[in-house]
Amino acid sequence: MKWGRIITAMVTPFDERGDLDAAEAARLAKWLVERGTDGLVVGGTTGEGPTLTFDERLGLVTAVKEAVGGRATVIANAGGNDTQISVAAVREMQVAGADGILSVVPYYNKPPQEGMLRHFGAIADATSLPIMIYNIPGRTGSNMQPKTLLELARRYSNVCAVKESSGDVAQFAAILRERREGFAFLCGDDHLFLPALALGADGVVGVATHLCSREFGRMADAVHEGRIADAARIHFDLMPLMNALFATTSPIPIKWAMNQMGFHCGECRLPLGPMPDELKPRLREVMEQFKIGTAV
Repeated sequence: MKWGRIITAMVTPFDERGDLDAAEAARLAKWLVERGTDGLVVGGTTGEGPTLTFDERLGLVTAVKEAVGGRATVIANAGGNDTQISVAAVREMQVAGADGILSVVPYYNKPPQEGMLRHFGAIADATSLPIMIYNIPGRTGSNMQPKTLLELARRYSNVCAVKESSGDVAQFAAILRERREGFAFLCGDDHLFLPALALGADGVVGVATHLCSREFGRMADAVHEGRIADAARIHFDLMPLMNALFATTSPIPIKWAMNQMGFHCGECRLPLGPMPDELKPRLREVMEQFKIGTAV
């Protein structure tokens, strides 16, 4: 499975009534691929998955897959805090045409490590698709320990990637040091992509990549070619943009930014809501500095 190196966790467009706009999602997906995105996570955190209905998530996967075909990997969010519902979702996403599955560590109910093993084991048994575990303890309240992730990868051949968003570089290293051959490590924190690359990460699942996928790709090229100073310079240049995009809860800023570029993405559904007025000038200024203008 080739997940891709630069993967964008895509926003979900809504129309004026707040309903899913599948046609605009398809248009956005094609534009992202044309700008260097290798893969798209649909209906994830950035795609407001928790507020999408099951039918909306299915429609989103279908629309995006039809739009990009084989030019990019389409990774469907199909996880939650109920194992039976997650298993059913995975099966449906496979039918809808997903190339792979993103499945988050169960949130709120704070499962022990053994519970995580059983939860993801049931998901892995339910599909032939490759599975990317999504570890983001800042949102879920639970951290999957490296030994748990590595054990899952040992038991199930289709558990073959992680989107690691713990923010813990020591945890990155523990996974990368012991991972089996063919297991992909994707950094889930935009601002930690460079340190993750230095440790041997395979790529990123990013938010800022909506706007700067090519720069992220150049950063990865520089690291792989041993041009560390060049990679650091790209990272430093991107810092103001990354900081502005995470000045409040994501995906509020990136969705606002995509609207400014001419896409019709609407506002985030509640309980997130619109972009705070006081943050708009900061992000607008950074976008102007990066010469990010109208895309369409």
